[in-house]
This record gives sequence, C-alpha cells and structure tokens, in this order.
Amino acid sequence: MTVTHRRDTHSTQDETIGRKDPKKAAMSGWIGSALEYYDFALYSLAATLLFPTIFFPTENPTVGIIASLATYAVGYVSRPLGAVVLGAYGDRHGRKKVLVFAMLLMGFATFAVGLLPTYGQVGLLAPVLLVILRLIQGFAVAGELGGASAMIVEHSPDSRRGFFASFSLQGTQVGSILATAVLIPLAALLPDDQFHSWGWRLPFLLSALVILAGYIIRRRVQEPPAYLAQSEEASTKRRFPLADLLRTHPWVLVRCVAMTFTNVIGMATLIFGVSFATQKSYGNGFSSSEFLWVTMAANVAAVVTIPVFGALSDRIGRRTLMVAGGVAGGLLTTGYLWAIEQGSLPLIFLCVVIVQGILFQMWNSTFATFFQEQFPMRMRVTGFAVSQNIGLMIASFFPSLFTAMAPPGSENIPVVIGLTTLGICLVSALATLLSSDTRGKTLEDLEAR
Repeated sequence: MTVTHRRDTHSTQDETIGRKDPKKAAMSGWIGSALEYYDFALYSLAATLLFPTIFFPTENPTVGIIASLATYAVGYVSRPLGAVVLGAYGDRHGRKKVLVFAMLLMGFATFAVGLLPTYGQVGLLAPVLLVILRLIQGFAVAGELGGASAMIVEHSPDSRRGFFASFSLQGTQVGSILATAVLIPLAALLPDDQFHSWGWRLPFLLSALVILAGYIIRRRVQEPPAYLAQSEEASTKRRFPLADLLRTHPWVLVRCVAMTFTNVIGMATLIFGVSFATQKSYGNGFSSSEFLWVTMAANVAAVVTIPVFGALSDRIGRRTLMVAGGVAGGLLTTGYLWAIEQGSLPLIFLCVVIVQGILFQMWNSTFATFFQEQFPMRMRVTGFAVSQNIGLMIASFFPSLFTAMAPPGSENIPVVIGLTTLGICLVSALATLLSSDTRGKTLEDLEAR
C-alpha cells in the first residue's frame, strides 16, 4: 500500500509538471525578453547617439563614429561563445536555468556601464572598460532568445507554434521601446552638456531593477513536458550539444547563419541610419531626440505586426514570409536612407515604419520558430543560439563597414548602402529557400526527420 501511494503521488506530480502551458510560457518569454533587450537596445542607441564623444577621442569624427559602432559590434563577438556555453547548459540542464542566469548577467553588465568613467576622465581606460562590459552583455544575451523560444515552441500546440513563439520576439521590441522611452525625455529636457555628462547614465543604472525582476519572473517558469521526458530518458547518453550539432546538422547550421544576415536591414536603418542622420559630419542635421522618436515609431509598429505575422506563419508557412519580408525590406532600405538625405522627417517616419516595422518583421516574427524547427530537441537551444549568434556577430560589423564604404563627405550614400543591404538579403533568402519547409509538421515529425 505504501509503495502504491508513493507511485500515485509521483504520478500526480508528473501530471502537474507535465502539462503544456503555452500562454504562461509565452508570457514568461515576452517579459524576460523585454527586460533583457531593454539593456541591449539601450547600448545600441547610446553607441550611435552618445558614445562617439563620451568614450573616444573627438579629433577625427569619422574615427569616433567607427570606433563607437565597433564597440556595438564587440557585443556580438562574444555571442557565439555565449551561444555554445549557454546553449549547452540549456540543452543539458534545462531551459529555465539558462534563462535565469542570462538575465542576471545582462543586468549586472548594463548597470556597470552606467558607472564607467569617460575618456576625458581616464583616457583609453574608458573604452577598454566599455568593451569588457559589452563582451559580457553579448555573452549573456546569446542564451536569451534561444532558451525562451525553445521553451515556448515545446509548450505550444503544433498548429500555433508560430503565433506563441512570436511573443518572445515582440518582447524584444518592447524592450527597445522601453530603452527609447527612457532616453527621449532625458534628451529633450536636459541641456546637452548635462545629458552627455550624467543624464545618459540614468537608464543604465535602472538595470538594477532588471536584475530583481528577472530573477523573480524566471524562477517561476516550468520546463516543457517534452523536454522533461527526454531529459529523464537520455540524460546519461546526451552528447555535448555542439559536437552533436556539428556532426549531424552542419549544413542546417550554415543555412541558419546565412538566414540571420537579414538583420542587415536593422543595421542599415536603426544603427547606420541613425548615425547618418544625427552625426554632424554627415551634415543631415537631425537631432538625437528626433531620431529617438523615429526608432520608437519603428518599434511600436513592430509590436503590432509581430503577432499578426506569427499567426500568419502558422497558416501559410514560415519560408514565404521570411523571403518576402527580407527581400522587400532590403530593397526599400535605399528609400529610407534617401528620405534622411532629403531632410523630411514625416517621410522618414513613413519609410521606417514600412521597412523596419512591417517588412523586416515578416522575417523577424517568424525566424525564431523556423530555426527551432530545424533542430531536434536534444540540441535545439544550442542549434538556435549558435547559428543566430554567429550570424549576428558577422552582421554586427555591417554598420562599421557601411561607414567605411560611405564616410562623411562621400556621394550616393543611400544607393551604395541600400544596394549592399539588398545583396546581403538575397543571400539570406536563398538560404531560406534551401531549408526544409516545416509547415504542417508536428514536433514529433520534426524529431523523426
């Protein structure tokens, strides 16, 4: 009787833990991604608007812009390492544990940026410290989206994976909105000298709240039942996920890396484009506060469109949206940069909403689900994280490359950068078309394949 009672109790616990809960998983992914990408987006904005003059010598404006954008890229250099380490941790020990750790590490690094001395105070030590913290940021964020989207995909019904998984991507846009919303009033209300001396630090110091909120939220997440079942059956047999990935899925990895290059659209519009519009050396004459609103408009549009395209991907397939959005977004990047050159703020708002808020989101809302579907459960976080972050590491140097290709004073900047962006997007589209279509497939079908 005693033995039977224990088995019944264990069975009840399994049923409670093993229940799929896509809404709770999606909400957890949404909140966690919003908090973590608040930190990452905050640095991206600061790197284009503030850091060229705060952390680097100002004698040569072009050098200052390229150096600051390079520190933005440095955060992506450490992402492949974070993808390998945190991806393996998430595959072998659980999605929940890696999400908690990544959040805490990101919050610490961003808070520390707000305490850094400037170039005028300590010279070259300032950019060195900035680079170190940016490396930590990149390492931490590498495990975020892979772990969050894997958890949602594995909790979701097969017919709605795209819809539920899109919420972690929507969370990243909300994080960007929060970062922009904090900077806008500071940039508008504070005199330039105060904003550049101490005002910019306040949003970074708010990351102390991220540490606390992230810890509370992520501790309450339950592991997906399918992962728990496989974990119990294969824990003693599981290989190191990266070795397994390279041995069994090398060409899937290569294709996913190439698909990630579609992020060049965001690099051209919200990174290089902001620098092109606001840096005095380019002569376009826009203020930092104006382009904070441009960035805000793009992210607000994305918040609206992401779940729509996520749901649509469940009906028509992921590949169609990814190819159409990537190619069209790359094609219209020229028009967005041309609008900046014309000095028309209303036209800029229209173009950024179309290019970044709609077309790019056709790809962005869908890729996380599509990538997760390309890899089996035993290496799902690692496969996603490694491919995405190697691709992003390469793509992150595009803004610096664009500045070198089209420095201040050069001609036909919108055409040069726009055609380069389109060419890169075409490579990504080809990689997408060569990948397996996942429409109508269950997780069991994908696992068997």
